[in-house]
Amino acid sequence: MTSSPLTLHIPVPLPCRDGDFSHLHLSDAGGVDRPPVDVREDKIRGFAFQLIRVLDDEGRAVGSWSGTCSVEQLRSGLRAMLKTRAYDVRMAMMQRQRKTSFYMQCTGEEAIACAFQAALKPGDMNFPTYRQQGLLIAQDWPVVDMMCQVLSNERDRMKGRQLPVFYSAPEAGFFSISGNLATQYVQAVGWAMASAMRGDTRVAAAWIGEGSTAENDFHAALVFASVYRPPVILNVVNNQWAISTNQSVAGGEWTTFAARAHGYGIPALRVDGNDYLAVHAAALWAVERARRNLGPTLIEWVTYRMAPHSTSDDPSKYRPQGDQSSWLLGDPIERLKDHLIAIGAWSEERHIQLKVELDEEISTAAREAQGFGTLMEGAKCSPASMFEDVYKVMPRHLREQRQESGF
Repeated sequence: MTSSPLTLHIPVPLPCRDGDFSHLHLSDAGGVDRPPVDVREDKIRGFAFQLIRVLDDEGRAVGSWSGTCSVEQLRSGLRAMLKTRAYDVRMAMMQRQRKTSFYMQCTGEEAIACAFQAALKPGDMNFPTYRQQGLLIAQDWPVVDMMCQVLSNERDRMKGRQLPVFYSAPEAGFFSISGNLATQYVQAVGWAMASAMRGDTRVAAAWIGEGSTAENDFHAALVFASVYRPPVILNVVNNQWAISTNQSVAGGEWTTFAARAHGYGIPALRVDGNDYLAVHAAALWAVERARRNLGPTLIEWVTYRMAPHSTSDDPSKYRPQGDQSSWLLGDPIERLKDHLIAIGAWSEERHIQLKVELDEEISTAAREAQGFGTLMEGAKCSPASMFEDVYKVMPRHLREQRQESGF
């Protein structure tokens, strides 16, 4: 009997390369019921393939996941998203003006970080990637501090050692960003394990992009999370592109990224990442599970990266022009604005006024940050700082090297 030669399957980009997102299989708004927080993983396996949504096409909040935010909290969330976008626009502009070398925007993804942060408490720790600046801005962290890090000036708390946008603010629950993708996943699980071992009440949140789920650290983290059940939320931000590689190549061709949790016995949700209300509700659910000692939850946030991957990227080489208009889940800012207007809690005039106010606030902060220097001009951290913050007690050979260098 003659058998056919074996072949290897090579993933190919899904139709969204041509602006077609029909492969997403969206659930109706309000169509996925909210399960009890203490539900067993095997009872909600279908949640990894459905999509939790709250806002419908008319801007109404529907379904059992709605009602977790007051009107004032929603206004605060809208402000945080608008401020995050204004910050991104200003910093991208400063990069074009050669005031910094590099920048990465989160345009279209603001709801994920801003709404998730609103579900946390002081003391909880995020282990973010480079596209979660909203975690800081949503808690009113000083944007001047963030700008100084991007500009690598004398006020850069990273002392020029990190790539721009690699912020660090542990006192704000924002762990140092790592350029080695997926390392933050194992760090978050380890931190959560330590919190549980101390009998603490603080939880951790790990962040990763869908492309980086192919890294070994992602799976190593899930092994430890499934065995020791620490208080951690494992976030996967599926913005459809890992630089120029479509999400189908990263493993989303036949299944969802949320479904990867099933092999480890971890509960998983798949959520509309452009729906502020859905993000907040799902985050609260997962955080409550963690804080009640019910173990980890993996959440896939379905969104779209509207901006280039970074200021070094040209998306026109791999994405069709105007593809944002084809994206089925819309703009998170516009959707929340429409909801607030629909319930009589907002108006177009107030929205325009707030945008102007935030643009001025960001402009004022940019002028202050530039006063401390930029990449090309002004004071920088002393070269002597390269010897610091490595060891608790500087060893003799480093002291000698510092002296030989004249510091």
